Amino acid sequence: MKKFLLAFLLLSVSFVHAQNPIYYLLVGTYTTATNKSDGIYVYKFNPNRNETTLIGSVKSSNPSFLAISKDQKYVYAVNEDHGESTPGSVSAFSLDKKKGTLTFLNKQPSGGDDPCYIAIDSAGKNVVVANYNGGNLSVLKTAGDGTLQPYAQLIAHDGYGVNVKRQEMPHVHCTVFSPDQKYVYAADLGNDRLYRYGFNPTDATTPLTPLDPPYYEIPDGSGPRHIVFSPDKKFAYLINEMSGNVIAYSYNSSNGQLTSIQTIESDDSKVKEDKGSSEIDITPNGKFLYTTNRVTSNDIAMYKVSSDGTLVPNGHQATGIHPRHFMIDPTGHFLLVANRDSNNIQIFVINKNFGILEDTHVTIEVPSPVCLKMVPVN
Repeated sequence: MKKFLLAFLLLSVSFVHAQNPIYYLLVGTYTTATNKSDGIYVYKFNPNRNETTLIGSVKSSNPSFLAISKDQKYVYAVNEDHGESTPGSVSAFSLDKKKGTLTFLNKQPSGGDDPCYIAIDSAGKNVVVANYNGGNLSVLKTAGDGTLQPYAQLIAHDGYGVNVKRQEMPHVHCTVFSPDQKYVYAADLGNDRLYRYGFNPTDATTPLTPLDPPYYEIPDGSGPRHIVFSPDKKFAYLINEMSGNVIAYSYNSSNGQLTSIQTIESDDSKVKEDKGSSEIDITPNGKFLYTTNRVTSNDIAMYKVSSDGTLVPNGHQATGIHPRHFMIDPTGHFLLVANRDSNNIQIFVINKNFGILEDTHVTIEVPSPVCLKMVPVN
């Protein structure tokens, strides 16, 4: 009966959405001497049939987070390295959308150790990077051919948190543009702050300017990690890695102000600290939000989004080991989760009415996957 229901569900998705475009799925990984990962893998993903086909890969050292330019011509990857011999850096690639192949363009220092997050503005001119163990963020300008120039701006954070093992110094964990591109928000796990910067894309040396106040204090020991905005641009949601909860905010685009409206659990285990929550994302229609939990739990927390922006718990879905990152495909019908320690990507169907996830039992085997991005095939 279970197999019949799953087959019926997949058939229904295929029938109803048969005209959906096919996508390239780009996978960033951790590269180690033991896992034999090349770096970035490219698959062809057909949402109409829930099928994936490996196209190829490109060498890159620890490309743990990826960003794609709005025109989809270029892909940028952090190289989460550290030390004098292998400092943190950022790599640029061109993307051939007819073939699905990546070509290395160039690499530049990121300005700090272990860069872990990267974002690019809508004009494709400014790449903003979070350097986790550098305790800073940097802005790199791009050239007309997509190559990266040396970083133009480097902003260091200060302070520390209550957890002496994890929060001994600032640890910038994301750099996210607001939907209107007026601001950049940087979550700092190390000092429990969510920073906000004004963004001027044409400024050659200081495109980011601290606002007043420059940051929001997050409760001690929270470890803020990633933030996502709702499709209607009215709300934002912050996942806190260590406390394992989500803070919901209302968003004022006129001044970039965030106002807290709710705090809700993501990881409901009994562990009191350092739970290991990781990623957060929302469906294109804004109805459902999901978070992943690692370390103490290996699952996806599901929520319904109310009209006032608050979240209503909608259950948990088990995953593989260490679900570090996930993404919702552009159609809003599938959720793909990268299980770093299971060395695979799981594909779930999103129930369009209730938001619950149904495991398709289709997996993509890839070493240490940690970031997923998609672009449509030409």
